[in-house]
Amino acid sequence: MLTKGYAALSAEAPLAPFQFERRAPGRRDVQIAIEFCGICHSDIHFARNEWGMTTFPCLPGHEIIGRVAKVGDDVKKVKVGERVAVGCFVDSCGTCASCKEGHENYCESGFTMTYGSPDKETGGKTQTLGGYANQIVVDEHFVLNLPANLDPAGAAPLLCAGITTYSPLRHVGVTKGSRVAVMGLGGLGHMAVKLAASFGAEVTMLSRSPGKKADAQKLGAHDFVLTTGDNALAPLANRFDAIVDTISAKHDINGPLGCLKRDGTLLLVGASPQTLDLSPFPLIFGRRKVMGSLVGGIPETQEMLNHCGVHGITSDIELTTPDKINQAYERTLKGDVKYRFVIDCTKF
Repeated sequence: MLTKGYAALSAEAPLAPFQFERRAPGRRDVQIAIEFCGICHSDIHFARNEWGMTTFPCLPGHEIIGRVAKVGDDVKKVKVGERVAVGCFVDSCGTCASCKEGHENYCESGFTMTYGSPDKETGGKTQTLGGYANQIVVDEHFVLNLPANLDPAGAAPLLCAGITTYSPLRHVGVTKGSRVAVMGLGGLGHMAVKLAASFGAEVTMLSRSPGKKADAQKLGAHDFVLTTGDNALAPLANRFDAIVDTISAKHDINGPLGCLKRDGTLLLVGASPQTLDLSPFPLIFGRRKVMGSLVGGIPETQEMLNHCGVHGITSDIELTTPDKINQAYERTLKGDVKYRFVIDCTKF
């Protein structure tokens, strides 16, 4: 099927119009007419090969919302006309312990990313191409149901920013009465604030920018602490059950570690290209932990969407069009968006 999208042909090239062939839907496949696709910071890293793992052409996009246009004969999960979602991966082995437990995101054979992975459908001869396009074909197992009450454009970033913060918060048992801090008020950070607050936690925003206080409070933060200046974190010693670190650049984590209670956890979800320095002493003297987390499996992602439906949670977005993707990239890098760009894919 001839498909229209936007892709980067090299690490130095801006994204540009790109036409390619999608496979026709097989018996277990769902063909989706894409309506909206979020722009994730990792899209920029990938398109510019900043992680050294990109094969070109690179057509990003893993925060996808659309309508079912066609289903294969064996598909039972969704019907034509329904609004659905696709997240960060579109295949996994299905047989390893992680896959069997619903943690396809930790597939021991390696999951197939929505873009930038060898495509199993072509025997690895081509790469998967993502959601910056007008349509996509996905195995029904990796297609998610979207609660009808959620704004579809605002829901798109839930497929990455939402589940990336939901999963670790749930994993460490954040609930009513928990104390949670969030570092970094961007695409991930604003979702961490909203979700932690929806669990009933007391949420504190840790930021170097005093101008973000009002926004943090609007998003659900109960407190705001400016982290600049000597000993700014000293009053927060041993305070938090969990800290969600969403910062995607080199930064200090040792100071924040001291703000955790005994047995508290620093949830590392921001992917810094540079190595972070870690002192053992904040860990040893509080039995504290640093934990990484990678999105969530299909069952947990559906759980997250359902939770957001119950609580009316979507991302704060700015809608853009395909011809302005490159400008959106530059503005994202400058932090000039509140808090996520979403592409109107009906404009392809």
